[in-house]
Amino acid sequence: MDKQITLYVVRHGQTYFNIYNKLQGWSNSPLTEAGIADAQAAGERLKDVQFAAAYCSDTTRAEQTAKTILAANHSQPAAKLTTAPYFREEFYGYYEGTDMAQAWYVAGAPHGVPTFKAIEEKYSIGKAKDFLKEADPFRQAENNEEYWARVDQAFDLIRANPDLKDGDKVLMISHGNTLLSLMERYGQGKYDLSVRPANGSLTKLLLTPDDIQVLSYNQKD
Repeated sequence: MDKQITLYVVRHGQTYFNIYNKLQGWSNSPLTEAGIADAQAAGERLKDVQFAAAYCSDTTRAEQTAKTILAANHSQPAAKLTTAPYFREEFYGYYEGTDMAQAWYVAGAPHGVPTFKAIEEKYSIGKAKDFLKEADPFRQAENNEEYWARVDQAFDLIRANPDLKDGDKVLMISHGNTLLSLMERYGQGKYDLSVRPANGSLTKLLLTPDDIQVLSYNQKD
């Protein structure tokens, strides 16, 4: 029988770049005190969930969030944490660490959409990735095709885990734009993409052999 896995997807805790409203893709900034509290609160909410495995990107903010949640978890045996670059946030290239409003203005203004919200409303979050790559003087930011080619490998990595059984629960630490991108691709138009998911929030996905279904999104309680 093909296995179905329930993913408990938590956005990492608040970071300093989050406070400063800077694009934070592959670059790192530490969790704030509030960010540590975000992770601890998520750990408390999920302490009785029996996780068979755990995954996150190889960024400090994701790893710290994952380890905090797992430290509070009662799973026996303890879930093993796997880190991989496939789980990273979108790569913003030249605009890593740039003020978000400034970066999206540069990307969208030539197309008549000077904010991320305007790009999303008229086009899509996927198109925002394409516009940012066009605006990157080094052309190193990920466009939509490059982004999904990488992120799809993250889900394939989970699917390929031979230790996971049908019905298992898996912890996955993710990122704000990635969660929005997942909702755009798999949420069937049910979710408000103009609102960023909260740090420490929980989204549940059903991972099947050839699809992803959204069970819930951006829950804090």
